[in-house]
Amino acid sequence: MNGWFKRLQLVSASWYSLGHGTNDAQKTMGVIALALFSSGMMSSFRIDVWVILAAHTAIALGTLAGGWRIVRTMGHKITKLRPIDGFCAESGGAAVLLGTAHFGIPVSTTHVIAGSIMGVGGSKKVSAVKWGVSRKILLAWILTIPISAFFAAVAFVLIRPLV
Repeated sequence: MNGWFKRLQLVSASWYSLGHGTNDAQKTMGVIALALFSSGMMSSFRIDVWVILAAHTAIALGTLAGGWRIVRTMGHKITKLRPIDGFCAESGGAAVLLGTAHFGIPVSTTHVIAGSIMGVGGSKKVSAVKWGVSRKILLAWILTIPISAFFAAVAFVLIRPLV
């Protein structure tokens, strides 16, 4: 059975990858286009082809450079995944990402796959999920917003006198 799901994981990983691109790339393109429009470098708000290519390239390079750490944490440290588990987590995550992209709801792809993996692990046995690792991930997510806000405020205070 695992042999079949090992092959099917190529399909589910492709679905998840498509969902990742429809979600994260769209947010990146919007931020770039908004920055260009706000700075006056564009006379009207639009997404040029080079912005689309830049967003996709950035995601691909980011995944290549640091994505394996996230994949390793998700696939090995939250719960033990067999091919059938990976297929279910990826398929469930893809459904969420494609659904939210369809309705224009921005979500974190990392949150989605982490929740999917925890769901797969928890459906086998609640103790199959390493909740200590899951707590650390949750804490990092919670702290990201106020820490980012703090650094953005500091950057604004430092840059404002120059403008």
